[in-house]
Amino acid sequence: MVDTVIMGMGKTGIACLRFLIKQGVTVRIMDNRPEPPYLSTILQEFPQVTHCVGYFDPAWLAAAQQIVISPGLSLQEPALAEAQAKNIPIISEIELFARHVNAPVVAITGSNGKSTVTTLVGEMAKQAGWRVAVGGNLGTPALDLLQHPAPDLYVLELSSFQLETTNSLQPKAAVVLNISEDHMDRYANLDEYIAAKRRIYEYADTVVINLDDANVVAMLQPHHKHLSFSLHPHRGNFTMTTGKKGESCLAYLQDHSIQPLLAIDEIRLQGAVMRSNILAALALGEAVGLPMSAMLDAIREFRGLPHRCEWVATSMGIDWFNDSKGTNVGASIAAIQGLERAGRIILIAGGEGKGADFTPLAPVAIQHLKACVLIGRDAHLIAKALDRTIPIFFATSMEDAVQQAEKLAILGDAVLLSPACASFDMFNSYAHRGEIFVAAVQKLNSTEAN
Repeated sequence: MVDTVIMGMGKTGIACLRFLIKQGVTVRIMDNRPEPPYLSTILQEFPQVTHCVGYFDPAWLAAAQQIVISPGLSLQEPALAEAQAKNIPIISEIELFARHVNAPVVAITGSNGKSTVTTLVGEMAKQAGWRVAVGGNLGTPALDLLQHPAPDLYVLELSSFQLETTNSLQPKAAVVLNISEDHMDRYANLDEYIAAKRRIYEYADTVVINLDDANVVAMLQPHHKHLSFSLHPHRGNFTMTTGKKGESCLAYLQDHSIQPLLAIDEIRLQGAVMRSNILAALALGEAVGLPMSAMLDAIREFRGLPHRCEWVATSMGIDWFNDSKGTNVGASIAAIQGLERAGRIILIAGGEGKGADFTPLAPVAIQHLKACVLIGRDAHLIAKALDRTIPIFFATSMEDAVQQAEKLAILGDAVLLSPACASFDMFNSYAHRGEIFVAAVQKLNSTEAN
């Protein structure tokens, strides 16, 4: 009998393969794609490992002692039916990590902001002089982070897909940043999606709660030790207050005593969404014992992440922002509101909608958008949701969208790429989409300069 079958030959699959081979486990690996991305690497590094491509072999799965499933694959995969009937354990890479982890873990999930908070907590730990390993759903697979000797801290971004098959992770601190409708092509309903996210809190020492999100508040149980955050002044442990000079400040509220921490004009990245992310990071850092001075220094220096409401250029008095990572409606709403420029935003959106409901964009569009330029497969669905709210335009390419947006914008306006959709109908990834947008903006600016 084979000890373990790995499903998927992507970045996660090869990380699992390398780890299990080192552990002396007998492994098979499979992928239903004819040419999976890491097949040639696997053949070169592990020619002795039995593999199959183009389909999932149910007989292999039914004969395994355990199955490690890549996050992109659903537990509803038909090939898993017999294995599930036999109660063969189906686990994630994160579950393997949890069984071998050798240092405290900060675990971060949510519909939006995961990567920003994960990166910021990592920067806070570095600023404090801690040895820190950062990854998971963001960047480096969790198993590749395992170090000997152990670091002082692991910081992991976790997706709902990873959490579905993670059973024993015990984070020192964990957070569900927020909940908005996402991956409705994978989940039967929002409650099922929320249930996957909620798993991050199951064995956490300290849970961090966003008091501004009712779905997250509902996850708090009486036995949970918790810290909280909120953008509403003097609410939660990490919150907002007014400083001595009347300035708005991040603050720490403890035993009914408020301590201003940092004026918001000292933060490079503005907007309510970013402030919420920073408050979450402060709560996580407090939970694991990071020094406050180091955390505040990291916040002052933090420039954000590429493709996440990233400032691209200012030209002819128009600001251009790249939020290509905005792959769902909630993320795009957050980006639009975060610019805090009501009525002065031209939005570029569209792509592969993943079965999402775009109607929540309509009230946000009325309040914040000047116009919308749509691209991609589901552009017509967004147009239908925004019908009669704002002017709608259609573009055949990203370059066309940028050119149309430039003609619509005037001094003081902002153009925001935040698609509310996945990218795979037109681009290789959200990063590729963002790069094409940035290149188009830069080309536009260079033409104007000439």
